[in-house]
Amino acid sequence: MTSSRTILGFDFGMKNIGIAVGQELTHTANPLTAIKARDGIPDWEQIHKLLDEWKPQLLIVGLPLNMDGTEQDMTAAARRFGNRLHGRFNIPVEWQDERLTTFEALDQMGIRSKMDARQRSDVDQLSAQLILQSWLNQQ
Repeated sequence: MTSSRTILGFDFGMKNIGIAVGQELTHTANPLTAIKARDGIPDWEQIHKLLDEWKPQLLIVGLPLNMDGTEQDMTAAARRFGNRLHGRFNIPVEWQDERLTTFEALDQMGIRSKMDARQRSDVDQLSAQLILQSWLNQQ
């Protein structure tokens, strides 16, 4: 029997958090939105509304790692965010290596750097999609 869970993916950032939605049945992910964060703290009400709307059975949080696979300060911040998601909403959280997803998103959008992006939220949404799609591809 094929699983058909709805999954939300998150690209955590200190100023913006990209969000994507995916389906296990089709193994596809799509960009959804980006929300503002203040020092890594999101508007939890916005997240609650998205969870109510999409009713995901699983959440995937991108894990920013150094190129050699070691953890960094942002890794700990992303883990805290994922743990808070789980604690607040009681939905399972899994982690996905997100190395180079922002660069891939910028490349797909034809932008040289995130600072050049007029619509940074578009980059964050696309990064979340890439994180979620890579998780789906590994299943």
